[in-house]
Amino acid sequence: MQHPHLSSKLPNVGTTIFTVMSQLAAEHGAINLSQGFPDFSPPERLMDLVEKFMREGMNQYAPMMGVPALREQIAGKVNRLYGAQADPDREITVTSGATEALFVAIQASVQRGDEVIVFDPAYDSYVPAIELAGGVPVHLPLLPPDYAIDFDRLSHALSSRTQMVIINSPHNPTGSVLSPDDLGQLAELLEGTDTLLLSDEVYEHIVFDGMEHASCLSIPALRERSFGVSSFGKTYHNTGWKVGYCVAPPRLTEEFRKVHQYVTFATTTPMQYALAEFMEDASHYLELGDFYAAKRDHFRSGLEKSRFDILPCRGTYFQLLGYDRISERPDTEMGRWLTEEIGVAAIPVSVFYRDRTDTRVLRFCFAKDEFTLNRATAKLKAL
Repeated sequence: MQHPHLSSKLPNVGTTIFTVMSQLAAEHGAINLSQGFPDFSPPERLMDLVEKFMREGMNQYAPMMGVPALREQIAGKVNRLYGAQADPDREITVTSGATEALFVAIQASVQRGDEVIVFDPAYDSYVPAIELAGGVPVHLPLLPPDYAIDFDRLSHALSSRTQMVIINSPHNPTGSVLSPDDLGQLAELLEGTDTLLLSDEVYEHIVFDGMEHASCLSIPALRERSFGVSSFGKTYHNTGWKVGYCVAPPRLTEEFRKVHQYVTFATTTPMQYALAEFMEDASHYLELGDFYAAKRDHFRSGLEKSRFDILPCRGTYFQLLGYDRISERPDTEMGRWLTEEIGVAAIPVSVFYRDRTDTRVLRFCFAKDEFTLNRATAKLKAL
């Protein structure tokens, strides 16, 4: 029997590393600090509100751009935190997770042959989305220990072919954070160009040590060319709900929604209503940085006398650990060995680089309860 031929549109893409490592952790009964999700529940009241709205009949399609009450709450938050006015009807779109928003922004903006600048190590959804749009990823490295943007290198990479620059702050997987000065430099480099900015800000509320999140929305010169993407999953410990959003100027939002309506059309309805009511009290996201700082500090303190090198972590719920003093294994082998033999799963950072740069660093998620973190650090400290 002859089978039809199908040429892959993503020939170099396999199963995502997050799935691979989570499956490996499950197979070996390892503590899963690889995939970035909490092992504790969302706020109780938020879950009660979902049930309330389900029972009140909010179970059919939501408006394509999102429930009005939720878009209004997002606009209020953006204004409160970043001093930016965002029109709920013309500039805010609720999506089925931030990954959908990232994908849609790229599909709406990038055409065949366009260049898109990506900073490695990079979240693994960016490049496949660029390639599916026919774009050309241009990779610029972020190097340890600070993983800071080299603006001279960025300046040389920008050209008339650059359609988009993608930034991510707080940064997954490194935990670095862009400052207002960094965004100011970026605005200067993009001034006078038609280059768009895709700003992945899903960890916007998880910033530590007295720092404040610097958003593309807070700088008018960037705001006018930006898709600002965020995630309720990271903020409210409910990654499985898959609710995110995009804030962009009307001309960009119009193109964004053209694609969004044919990707998911609408996002789960009762969750949107529940989030809208829960956001009336801003205390949760305003206190989130302190909440996760305590977890970061607890995880780091448990490793103080270990042979791991504890790299800086200024945001997100990920901690990078160097293992030069423990092993010379490549990080992919070290990640597998750590899972299978030691019982703790982590992500090798080389997979986030196009050229698989290996600095013998692993990424660990500390969005876990204290019992889980204590078990993990005890195993790691014994190495």
